[in-house]
Amino acid sequence: MLSTSLRSLRRLATTTAVVPSSILLRVSSRDCSRRWSSRQCVSPQKGSVGPSNSSVSGVFHRYIQNSGIFTSRTLLAEGDATLTPTSSPLIPPKLSKNSGKSDNPSILKPSKVQAVLKGIRQSPKKVNLVAKLVRGMRVEDALLQLQVTVKRAAKTVFKVIKSARANASHNHGFDPDRLIVEEAFVGKGMYLKRISYHAKGRSGIMERPHCRLTVILREITEEEEAKIAKIRVMNYKKLTRKEKQLVPHQLIETTPTWSRRTKETFVRTLNSNPSY
Repeated sequence: MLSTSLRSLRRLATTTAVVPSSILLRVSSRDCSRRWSSRQCVSPQKGSVGPSNSSVSGVFHRYIQNSGIFTSRTLLAEGDATLTPTSSPLIPPKLSKNSGKSDNPSILKPSKVQAVLKGIRQSPKKVNLVAKLVRGMRVEDALLQLQVTVKRAAKTVFKVIKSARANASHNHGFDPDRLIVEEAFVGKGMYLKRISYHAKGRSGIMERPHCRLTVILREITEEEEAKIAKIRVMNYKKLTRKEKQLVPHQLIETTPTWSRRTKETFVRTLNSNPSY
C-alpha cells in the first residue's frame, strides 16, 4: 500500500506543478495507520507525520525542495492584483541561474581592500621594519623599493602587496595604477618553544616566533594625486640643478695642485725675513 501511494504521488508530481500539502498528510497518515504501529509513527504533537526522507526517492525529494512549497518567495497574491509577494528576511536572496552574483543592485564598492598572510616564520619586529618602509607609498613605488631592499622580509611584504593589488583589481574593479598602501601592520603569531641544549648537561627554552602581515590598500584621491605630481616635479628640478653643477672642466680647474707651500706664501716669507 505504501509503495502504491508513493508511486501515485510521483505520477502526480510529474503531471502537476504544485503538490498540495493536504494530499501528502492524508496519504502519509493513512499508510501510517494501516501498515505501521503507533510506536513507529511520529505523533503530530512531537514531530512531522509520515514516512522519513530515506523512504522517499531522491528525485521526488528534490522536486519538493525546488517547487517552493515550504517558502513564500514564489507565492502570488490571489484575488487582489495590487498585492505583491514578500519574501521572509530569514531567507537568503535568490540567485539567478546564469550568474553567481546576487540580483540586488545596492551592493556598494568597498573603499579599502586587504590581504593577509599568516604563519610567517620570522620575528614580527623584523617584518615590521620592512612594513614600516612602505606605509603611505604608492603600490608601484613600494614594489620597486622592495625589489632593491636587502632584507629577508622584503620578499614576504612584496608578495602580500602584490596579492592585495590583485584582489583590488580583479575582485572589486580598482585601478591598479592609483592604489596606495593605506596600512601595513604586523601581528604576533604563535611562538613555538623548543629545547636549547647547553653545556654541562643543562638545557633551556628556545622560541620559534611566527607572525602575520596585513596590508590594506585604497585608491588615492585627486588632491593626493596632484600633491604627488608636485613633489615629483620638485624632485626633478633639484636633481637637474645638482647635475648642472657637476661640470667636468670646472672640476678640473678648481682642483688644486698638491704642494707643501704655495708660491705666494714663499714670497711673503722672503719679504718679511730677508735673512731667510
